[in-house]
This record gives sequence, C-alpha cells and structure tokens, in this order.
Amino acid sequence: MPLLRRRLHPERLISHTTPARVVPVSPRQVQQHPGQARVVWRFSDGKAGHDNQSLGLVDALKRRTRVEAYDIPVRPGAGLDWVFGRFPAGTLLPDPWLMIGAGHSTHLHLLSARRARGGKAMVLMSPDLPKSLFDLCIIPEHDQPGPAANILVTHGSLNRMQPVYMTGSNRGLLMIGGPSRHYHWDHQQVVEQIARVIRYSPVRDWILTTSRRTPPGFAEHIRQMIFNRNLRLTVLSCRDTTDQWLSLQLSRSCCTWVTEDSVSMIYEALTAGVPVGLLSVPPRRRDRIVNGVEALVASRNVMRFSDWSAGRPLPRPRQVFDEANRIAREICGQWGSKSNKP
Repeated sequence: MPLLRRRLHPERLISHTTPARVVPVSPRQVQQHPGQARVVWRFSDGKAGHDNQSLGLVDALKRRTRVEAYDIPVRPGAGLDWVFGRFPAGTLLPDPWLMIGAGHSTHLHLLSARRARGGKAMVLMSPDLPKSLFDLCIIPEHDQPGPAANILVTHGSLNRMQPVYMTGSNRGLLMIGGPSRHYHWDHQQVVEQIARVIRYSPVRDWILTTSRRTPPGFAEHIRQMIFNRNLRLTVLSCRDTTDQWLSLQLSRSCCTWVTEDSVSMIYEALTAGVPVGLLSVPPRRRDRIVNGVEALVASRNVMRFSDWSAGRPLPRPRQVFDEANRIAREICGQWGSKSNKP
C-alpha cells in the first residue's frame, strides 16, 4: 500500500469540496442542492492553459450542484490500462460521476478510467481519437466540428473567469503573449502600441503581465522605456502571479489590452465582460485561430488598436461569454441523476 500511495502522488490527489475563490457572482447564480456530492475526476497534464479550462468547468459545476473533485496527474501506461480494463491511479478514489480531461495526453486516461470504473468521459477541445469514443466533446467553434449528439460547441475555450461588476475603476490591464504557431512576434510594433495606449488613454494606473511565450527581456524593456510621473505602471512576470491573480485584476480593471496571439487571455477578458482592445501582431497564415480572432473583431466584441487610435472608444463585449456555466448547465440537465456504472 505505501508503494501505491507514492505512485498516486497523494499531494496532488486533492478533494476539492469547497468551491474555489473566484470573482464574486450574483447570489442568484449559485444553486445549493442537498444530497450526496457527485464525484468528478479531473485529469491534468500539468499545462496551465489546459488546467484553466478543466478547472473552469469544475468551478461551474460546483456552482450548480455538490461536487467532490479529485485531480489525477497523467502518467505513462494508459494504453495498457485500457487493454487490461484497469485504472490503478483511481484505486483509492470513489467511483466517478464525471471525468474531465483537457489536452491530448489525457484522452487515453479518460477511456481507461471509464472502462475500469464507469462514469462519463468528457474531453475539452477536439480530440485526436474518434469523437464517438467520448460521452461528450466540448469543442470551440473555431475548430468547426461537425454536428453530433455528443458534441457541444463553445465560443472560445472554457476558463475560470466570472462576470465583473465594476464600480468606477481607473485601472487598465495589459496582457502580453509572444510568438506562436499562429502568429509572428514584432517586438517594436507591440512596444509602440503599448506606449500609445498608455500615453493617450485616460487610464492612469496600469498593470502589465506577461505569459510563458513572452520573449525574455520584454517586460524589463517596457519598464525602462515608459516613464511618466503622472501615471503608474506595474510590470509583473507570469511567474510572479498566482492562479487567481488574473480574476482579481480583471475585477479591478476598467479595460484590458491583449496581444491578439493570446487567444485564451482574450476569452478570459471577454468572459469577465471587460472592454477588450487588441494589440496587433502579424499572423503567420490565415488559419482557424486567426479567423476566430477576426470574427471577434467583426462582431464588435473586441477592437483592434488601429480602430481605437483612430478615435473610436473601446466598447464592452456585445455578447455574453459565459461558456463554462452554460456547459455545466447542459451537463447537469443531461446527466443530473447519478449513475457511475455503465
């Protein structure tokens, strides 16, 4: 038994029976349900972006029903587990009602766990394996999934944000990405746009944060280049922030500017309901990600820097982005009665 406990990494197999601390929502959005808690297994590949999606859904489920959630890190050998109908990583856990995975390395774990222990296997984002293998696939619309009974299409990826109720804040947030498979990076272009936003915006208090893709030295360059005694600029690396830091900052911001390569951060700001401006970077090609950002611009949910600098005010999103709560509502409506075994 001690050997099994070490393999399970018990410090990461944590029961989350208390809802995570997020931006406050209206009391009418929180529903309390008596009875036994439903068990959710959340598979994690350790990537922050994937965890943000799956945790966002777990948070939303907790707002609708009693949930006892367990985090299970992925490990090698899931294929053999499926073949032999076993799932040793869940030996000490109660049978799941729902299993959630984001990231390709979680897919075989979902299928192995379902075969061994029952429950519903749900994947976030389009899987490499046939979609028919999963009970539910949550796929962003920019992936253009075909219609199927087990597919729910979302406006962007899920996240942990909640709508923000601002009260006269005069703080702005700058979220900086970096080069990606879909976008080039133009250091000078981004710096010049940031400088003009800070100079000509009525906002006097700014916070700038980076991502893992931000080129080394960028934050320090911004800190040294922009100096104005009439404003305050705080520069923070993503390494210096906590899981709930972004939720708190969005709740305190009157606007946010995001480099357009950072699609997940764009949707986090949209979910919070904060006015979003896009700092332009050159796309590598016209692909589904780039087209998705173009669609946000065309629908006037976000505004490009070029339009703002021409004198147009930064607008609030025209539509409500509340996808995690919507998907949680669909799940509870479809699988509301607890049924663990196939």
